[in-house]
Amino acid sequence: MTHAPQELTIRPLAGPQELVLFRRLSYVLDHELAEDLESGRRRPEWMWVALRGERVVARIAWWSQGGDIPLFLDFFDLDDTLPEPERGEAGLRLLEAATAAVVPAGAPRPEYGRFVPADWREDPAARDVVEARIRVMERSGARMLVERLRLEWRAGTPVPAGSGRLRFRPVDGREDLLSLMTPAMEGTLDAHGRADLASGLGAREAAEKHYDEELARYTTPREWWRIAELPGGEPVGFVIPARNNYNPIIAYIGVLPAQRGHGYIDDILAEGTRVLAAQDGVERIRASTDLGNVPMAKSFERLGYVNFERSFDMVWD
Repeated sequence: MTHAPQELTIRPLAGPQELVLFRRLSYVLDHELAEDLESGRRRPEWMWVALRGERVVARIAWWSQGGDIPLFLDFFDLDDTLPEPERGEAGLRLLEAATAAVVPAGAPRPEYGRFVPADWREDPAARDVVEARIRVMERSGARMLVERLRLEWRAGTPVPAGSGRLRFRPVDGREDLLSLMTPAMEGTLDAHGRADLASGLGAREAAEKHYDEELARYTTPREWWRIAELPGGEPVGFVIPARNNYNPIIAYIGVLPAQRGHGYIDDILAEGTRVLAAQDGVERIRASTDLGNVPMAKSFERLGYVNFERSFDMVWD
């Protein structure tokens, strides 16, 4: 005899004490949850579960920089032992109910991002997990924006000395950097930058958005930020070494259109890596680049960065 599934209960966590319930499903960022709750980057009311009896069949959570509005959807997990369509239906009901409660009315839905194994397409089990979540997101109206390589430099990996072709100086304030970020938007291979331009933003507006929404939030020293110049003072590009809430990172890197094709990206990436590697206790440096940005990926590879994972971002138009 076949029994109908138990009724689905969908609700937010009652408080941090229910983190153990949330963690009945697993994801690579689970180890960050407790600290994120303590710091205010997450809130129990932004963390939801779908239950059949005592069994967690799906979960979802949003992240912020500590403000009152969730900025990013980064947890969405399903019980992958469930058959389809039950697995997908439970996920979709959770996604819709939680989004309606968490995202303010009229506000754009935060982007969804997920880390996935580097070989997820070749591994049938990993592919099933990834594609199950993509299907649910697409049913809710989301579309794939980009797949990215996640990269890591590890302590002990040699960092080449400067080639002497470029000189580096600190960034002298917001306008100094924006004056280079703006022309660097021309011909960008970055999917987020291209999407901003396609939405109608001008290059200057897109650069300001990137600066204000991401770069300005880093609390590590601005003295780490570097502008690359030719010996005569002509600007070539820039690199933003920083530290987010979890790791030292290469936050942003760019080469001006007129200077592309000369291999300067290797010099600029090496400088950013040297800045971070010189800080106390740095065991690794993280970075990412779009799968389609082959020149950038090759530069990271030449500098000894390892592709340890991938990620993808989905958006709602």
